Amino acid sequence: MQSQVFRLSILLAAIIFLFVPAQAAEIVKLGALFSVTGPPSFLGEPERNTAQMMVEKINKGGGVKGKKLELIVYDTQGDPTKANQAADRLIKEDKVVAIMGPSTTGETMAVIPLVEKAQIPLVSCAAGIKITEPVKKWVFKTAQNDSLAVEKIFQHLKEKKINKVAILTVSDGFGSSGREQLKIHAPKYGIQIVSDDTFGPKDTDMTAQLTKVKGTQAQAIICWGTNPGPAVVARNVKQLNLNIPLYMSHGVSSKKFIELAGEAAEGIILPSGKVLVADLLPDKDPQKRHLLSFVQEYKARFKTEGDHFGGHAWDAVMLIKNAMENSGFTPAAIRDGLEKTKNFSGIGGIFSFSPEDHAGLTVDAFVLVQVRNGTWALVK
Repeated sequence: MQSQVFRLSILLAAIIFLFVPAQAAEIVKLGALFSVTGPPSFLGEPERNTAQMMVEKINKGGGVKGKKLELIVYDTQGDPTKANQAADRLIKEDKVVAIMGPSTTGETMAVIPLVEKAQIPLVSCAAGIKITEPVKKWVFKTAQNDSLAVEKIFQHLKEKKINKVAILTVSDGFGSSGREQLKIHAPKYGIQIVSDDTFGPKDTDMTAQLTKVKGTQAQAIICWGTNPGPAVVARNVKQLNLNIPLYMSHGVSSKKFIELAGEAAEGIILPSGKVLVADLLPDKDPQKRHLLSFVQEYKARFKTEGDHFGGHAWDAVMLIKNAMENSGFTPAAIRDGLEKTKNFSGIGGIFSFSPEDHAGLTVDAFVLVQVRNGTWALVK
C-alpha cells in the first residue's frame, strides 16, 4: 500500500512539474509606465485605471488566443528619470513583450533610446509629434499629434476670420512641441502670432504674461499646456477682463480642467478626442459604440466618466491585443502587427499605421468642444 501511495505521489509530482511550466508559458507580460501620482496624475491615473480594466476584461473573456495577460504598472510621477529607470526594469527584470506609456512627451522621449536598443515595442500615451516624427522602428503612439490639434484650432480661427493671436505655452516637452507646431502652421492659415510667451509647469499666476497681451492686437489667445497651469490662465484671463476668445490644447480635455478653472472655464474652446461628447455624436459615427461602452464601463467601476486620457490607454491595450491576435506574441511580431494595423476604431480615432506613420491618426480624430453651462458641448 505504501509503495502504491509513493508511486502515486511521484506521478502527481511529475504531472505538476510538467503542468506548471506549461501554464507559465501561457502568461504574456505587458508593461506600463503611467504618471499615477505627481503633477501629471490627471493623465496617469485614468490611464492606469483603464489599462487594468481592459486587461482584466480581456482575461475574463479568455485572454488573447487562450493566453492570459499580466499587466505590470510602474508609477513614473511624471519624472523622465524615473520613467527611464522603470522602463529599464520592465525590459531587463520583468521581461515584458511590449510597453504602454509613458503619460507625457518628456518621459516618452527619455525612454525611446532604451526601447529602441532593446527592440521592445512602445505605445506611448503622449502627444508630442517628435515621439513618432521621424519614425522610430519600435515606437508608436495613441495620443493625437499636437500638430493635428493646432490645425483644428486654426481651421476654426479662419472660419471666424481671426488672424491675429497670442500664444502662451508651458515650458515643458508638451508645451515646447505645441509652440513649435503653432509657429509652423500659422502662415498656412494666414495667422499672425502677435504675442509669444511661456509659463512654468508650477507657476500659479500668469497675469504678467497676459497683461502684455492687452497691449497687442490679439483677437484670441491660445494656451498650450496641461493642468493645472491652463486653469490658472483661464482664471487670470477672466480677472483681467480680456474679452477675447480663449482656446486651449487637447492637454486639458477632461472634466478636471472645468473643476480647476471653475466659472472661468465657460466659453473656452479646445480640440478633443470624441470621448468627451460621445453621447452627442451621430449614431453612424464608427467610434460611438466603443466610446459609449468605455465611458459606461469606466464609470461603473471608478464612479467617474472615462475621459480622453484614459482613452489613450484603452487604445494602447487594444492595439497591442489586435497586433498579438494577427501577428504573434513576441516583441518583433507585436511591432510588425502594430505597423500593419489599418482602420482600427479606437477611443482616440480611427488608427491606420504604416512604415511611414507610427501615429496613425488624421485631423478627423479631433472634434472642437466648448465649455457651456459647466460641461462639454460640441462646436458645430
